[in-house]
Amino acid sequence: MVKIKLCGFTRREDIQKAVELGADYIGIILYPKSPRCVSWERAKELVELSGSVKSVAVMVNPSHQEAERAIQIGFDLLQLHGEEDFYLVESLGPEKIIKGFRTCPGQKPSQEWKRVYGLLLDACSNLYGGSGQKSDWEMAKSLATTGFRVFLAGGLKPENVAEAIRKVEPYAVDASSGIESSPGIKDHKKMEDFINAVKNASGDGQQP
Repeated sequence: MVKIKLCGFTRREDIQKAVELGADYIGIILYPKSPRCVSWERAKELVELSGSVKSVAVMVNPSHQEAERAIQIGFDLLQLHGEEDFYLVESLGPEKIIKGFRTCPGQKPSQEWKRVYGLLLDACSNLYGGSGQKSDWEMAKSLATTGFRVFLAGGLKPENVAEAIRKVEPYAVDASSGIESSPGIKDHKKMEDFINAVKNASGDGQQP
């Protein structure tokens, strides 16, 4: 079954619901310019609620010290959304990194990024993710079929995630704005509908 990553959590009750519904990954944003950003103290509280669900710190151009701090407070993975180079990735451990890429025309990740935990593909936007715009599914499909572990993001919601899965066949799908009532406030019905749509598209009514 396609894995499910839900992102942009700021509230305890929303993380508890995501865990209850069977999400595979929970994303918490540590980028100060994001409307979904939380403090380090809040992030630590939220990570402790994730249980067996993998927790992901979403960061943009962090220093090595900031990245290490995220690992130390309990995050399983770091999702890097800026212009980070592979030197930082090597120093942290590629197996801990999900690298965010915007699917802009003429741009393609280099082969070394196959070594990271996953490649998160987002819309071509001037924002570091969270735009709510659709990513380039054709590019995502191409990368998925050439050996990249693709986390498909960009405007996914209950109404279109099944189509995205059929067309791209990603390793995982990622939703943030598509499961919200406002930035950082999750709509529990939308979360449930999203997860059910993924399970139905994968042909598996049961969690793995």
